[in-house]
Amino acid sequence: MTVEKALQQLEELQRKIYALQYAEAAISLDAVTVAPPDTAKGRSLAQGVISGYLYPLFSGKETGDLLTYLTEHKEELTPLSARQVEELQRKYDEIHRMPEEENTAYSMLLNDAQDVWHKAKAQDDYQAFAPYLERIIEANRKKAAYMDESQPPYDVLLGLYEQGLTTAQLDSFFARLRETIVPLLKRIREQGRVIDDSFLYQEYPIEKQRELSDYLMEILGIDRAHCTIGETEHPFTMNFDKEDVRITTKYHKNNFTSSMYSVIHESGHALYELGVGDEYQYTILAGGVSMGIHESQSRLYENMLGRSEAFIQRIYPKLVELFPKQLSGVTAQDLYLAVNQVEPSLIRIDADELTYCLHIMVRYEIEKKMIAGEVAVSELPALWAELMKEYLGVEVPNDRDGILQDSHWSGGSIGYFPSYALGSAYAAQFIHRMEQDIPVYELVAQGDFQTINAWLDTHIHQYGCFYSPAELFRRCCGEEFDPQYYLDYLTQKYTKIYRLS
Repeated sequence: MTVEKALQQLEELQRKIYALQYAEAAISLDAVTVAPPDTAKGRSLAQGVISGYLYPLFSGKETGDLLTYLTEHKEELTPLSARQVEELQRKYDEIHRMPEEENTAYSMLLNDAQDVWHKAKAQDDYQAFAPYLERIIEANRKKAAYMDESQPPYDVLLGLYEQGLTTAQLDSFFARLRETIVPLLKRIREQGRVIDDSFLYQEYPIEKQRELSDYLMEILGIDRAHCTIGETEHPFTMNFDKEDVRITTKYHKNNFTSSMYSVIHESGHALYELGVGDEYQYTILAGGVSMGIHESQSRLYENMLGRSEAFIQRIYPKLVELFPKQLSGVTAQDLYLAVNQVEPSLIRIDADELTYCLHIMVRYEIEKKMIAGEVAVSELPALWAELMKEYLGVEVPNDRDGILQDSHWSGGSIGYFPSYALGSAYAAQFIHRMEQDIPVYELVAQGDFQTINAWLDTHIHQYGCFYSPAELFRRCCGEEFDPQYYLDYLTQKYTKIYRLS
């Protein structure tokens, strides 16, 4: 074999992987958006067949031999090809140790579990979902053991979403967050300032909310020729490639800001995917490099830009145009304060910016115990309620608004939740760095997101997975990750809003 021939095989391999993953994504998107309710059986079969074709592409002997050959001739490769080989080797090491029949069975299990979760949540029936969750937990334990028996299983799973992340690092990170957030929350409660947000919970027509979604995507600079929006139970972003990205939202007629901020959040994910360099299209390097970096983009747009005074002032006239009756007598400042009110809540996706990470801590503590086998699946609702009371002071009235509220576990995403908190902290440091080059909030006030998007494209988005998360972060910020930027941001923002002394 020659290097030229091997590189041709490498390109063909990646295109086959892309095509099969495209089919998987299309099935998943259909399942949670427009598919009829009792149609999971056929999708499960299709997913199993596709998984059977994907498995040897990622982990078969032919792929292993190709990667070994190219690694041995690394000095003859371009940096782009060398990085493709490196990432495929990492995927190969992750997957090939798991037997094919188990991999296929797991794919089918997740398809069934997501269908059951949707029904169980709607019917507040945790017992219907519990057997599937038990099988998902066991499958993830086995997966972690196949990948690396030398590491704690949960550390292995964390690394799937944020390369190199460990429980020890997260324990330290969350401890620092608690040291700032809990006392700050206590000061806010003791201060006693009441912010009126009652106007947010009037009836806001769904059709008008859909118009608002279109407006938000436009002002944020989303190319609608390459990104559309759908509706589902739990908002998410699905990227087929950099020219085909789908976002979703869920509308609540008595809470328009829930969908408004989910659209902004998912638009942050979409802008990342749309901004990836053309050279990575259809390769293993396409898309965001990690869940933490990805969440930094969604949280940056949703909170640090979307909940800023500048942004609220900018979109206020449009909101009044769409909802003149509901916002009668409400000023832009009233709206700014309302969307930043601190009020511990049941639902993570509706949580205020300050207490949001406390929701993540609840899930993090539960995941650690689940994977370690320290808590039975039947005991999880009670543990959830206990931690929500301890961390947020909130009573959990039912499983629908408790342990069933998130879709992640039904999709097998155990180890994903910490990425939300990391992403928020990353975002604060990215904003700090961005402000050294461009007047961020002046641009927001002008509605000039193109300049902001271009900065992020230049420093983060364009690179796809070419750099590791840590290296990309250092290249962008010129320093290591430091959560103090995030803690300072929260302290300064909420000290001002609540007029703390």
